[in-house]
Amino acid sequence: MAVFYVAKNGDDLGKGTKEHPFLTISKAAEKAQAGDQVIVRQGEYREWVKPQYGGVSDAERIVYTAAKGEKVVIKGSEQVTDWQNVEGTVWKVVRDNSFFGNYNPYQEVLGGDWFIYPDDNSLHAGEVYLNGKSFYEAKSFEEVKNPKRREYGVNPPWTKHPEPLLHPEDTIYQWYAEVDSRQTVIYANFHGKDPNEELTEINVRKCCFYPDKTGINYITLRGFEIAQAACPWTPPTADQPGMVGANWSKGWVIEDNILHDAKCSGISLGKEASTGHNLCTITHRKPGYQYQMEAVFQGRKIGWNKKNIGSHIVRNNQIYDCGQNGIVGHMGCAFSKISDNEIYQIGVKHEFFGYEIAGIKLHAAIDVQMAHNNIHHCTLGTWLDWQAQGARVSRNLYYGNDRDLMVEVTHGPYIVDNNIFGSEYNFDNVAQGGAYIQNLCCGSMRRESVLDRATPYHYPHTTEVAGVALVYSGDDRLYQNIFLKGGKVYTEQSQYGTEGYRNHLTSMEEYTKTVESLGNEDHEQFAKVPQPVYIDDNVYLNGAKPFEREKNPYVSDWNPEVCLIEEGYSVYLELNAEEGMVQKQTNVYGTQNLSMPRITEAMYENPDGSPITFTMDYFGNSREGKVSVGPFADLKPGKNRLQIW
Repeated sequence: MAVFYVAKNGDDLGKGTKEHPFLTISKAAEKAQAGDQVIVRQGEYREWVKPQYGGVSDAERIVYTAAKGEKVVIKGSEQVTDWQNVEGTVWKVVRDNSFFGNYNPYQEVLGGDWFIYPDDNSLHAGEVYLNGKSFYEAKSFEEVKNPKRREYGVNPPWTKHPEPLLHPEDTIYQWYAEVDSRQTVIYANFHGKDPNEELTEINVRKCCFYPDKTGINYITLRGFEIAQAACPWTPPTADQPGMVGANWSKGWVIEDNILHDAKCSGISLGKEASTGHNLCTITHRKPGYQYQMEAVFQGRKIGWNKKNIGSHIVRNNQIYDCGQNGIVGHMGCAFSKISDNEIYQIGVKHEFFGYEIAGIKLHAAIDVQMAHNNIHHCTLGTWLDWQAQGARVSRNLYYGNDRDLMVEVTHGPYIVDNNIFGSEYNFDNVAQGGAYIQNLCCGSMRRESVLDRATPYHYPHTTEVAGVALVYSGDDRLYQNIFLKGGKVYTEQSQYGTEGYRNHLTSMEEYTKTVESLGNEDHEQFAKVPQPVYIDDNVYLNGAKPFEREKNPYVSDWNPEVCLIEEGYSVYLELNAEEGMVQKQTNVYGTQNLSMPRITEAMYENPDGSPITFTMDYFGNSREGKVSVGPFADLKPGKNRLQIW
């Protein structure tokens, strides 16, 4: 087992020892093999690190780590100090195209499947930064010279921002590039600042730490600041490179890092190109939905299974200011654990828009466990799309998001428990078979069926496809949640509480008898009968309403005056609890009494097949026999102030 050192006073012709370190991390990445460690000393490293070897097991991995107590930064950008003034506050810089190698971000159009705006190929992967703040791309030199306040992109219908977020000083910082066969000319308006006297950077690399081949397993990346990569749009039907990522591998640990300013995605746990790359956009032969379905089967063909792919750990990272995702991944994310991360300001620049934007956006998140993350001030907090079978969203904090959580075209079982949903819009439930237990829900829920896209489901805890089915909506379990009525309803389907489940049945026995009573037809009968739902022991406050057939709800006009307060790096929750809701005693729920979703016929259980009992609260404390509602075991009548982050 070798230890390689990297330092800014090193030499790539050296031995990589502590006394004679390498100059670049990339050089160490050419040498390090299973069991080795790479220690990087303080400094700024402008490079794309492409590990050439991986570990062979969790015990024999390759560890890349910043030296203890030292700040190490990896950037996908280059500093520019030779700007030339063109006119007024507009400057330009000229670079030969060879400067960018085989990937010129100022020529690479941002787009692909499910990329909606702009639709005129006017946006590129490139970026200009002034003292760390990214600019907006203009469409012409004239626009750079005479910036006008305009809407950058379109706000999705659920957004609560009346206008896109601009520079904090409300000054429109813009750039524009002209690329020909020889050179790239970048123009930027610095509004009176001298870019040669400030820290001015342009991104030039697609990624910062990302293998250029698949199957580089068991890598640990620890303790770095990583920023300013020109990574492309990453839908589930394309190659999915991120600023950092595993590139269709297994067993990575990405921990204790600060990651920011990825043009699109900060961390990728996604698929690779051979299973499809934007074929809907390129060919228009079939819809993206169909290519996505094909990608699942193609993934299986090239070894998408627990033995080869996924099982990553992403923990204790700070991820912010990324255009598309903090964490993204289709299929390659399966069996992973994502915990203790703070993810914020994702997709809020609104320079572009598409249906793949969220703090965490995962497809086929089979058995993925997301626990104790703080996801705030994002366009959408978490989006679990397709095949989130066995996924669990537990003990997370959401607030300040346009939407907190969306689960789409999934058949269950998936679990959402002991979370704080503090935004005005909590759920988009475009799925079935979910168990929502012991959450604090301060906003509205939208629920919708999907009868035009059959999506896969799996044999439990595997990637093996058991079948495909439509989403009829329902088949959900909602127990011991606290629902409040607050904020604004953003869609016609939105409801506070569970009243939106009206007319649903309440048992599988009732469901099968109703289907049987319709006669001896086939699938037509099932479309006519609302799926059963299992709803009980919830608390409804301040106007939130229960499902009409809930047997044991607690309903009160009491306003708990919930307030989330940021103080420095901490977040506090204030809640004025009514005595009756605190004293309400309920049942213990878990694998033993949640039954199975109708379609998958799989149990609500841990990824290893062991049973779950919901006796732990948001803080990880035992409820000690007192099974109370909501995410806090020790809530007291009257005013409570809890540090929740």
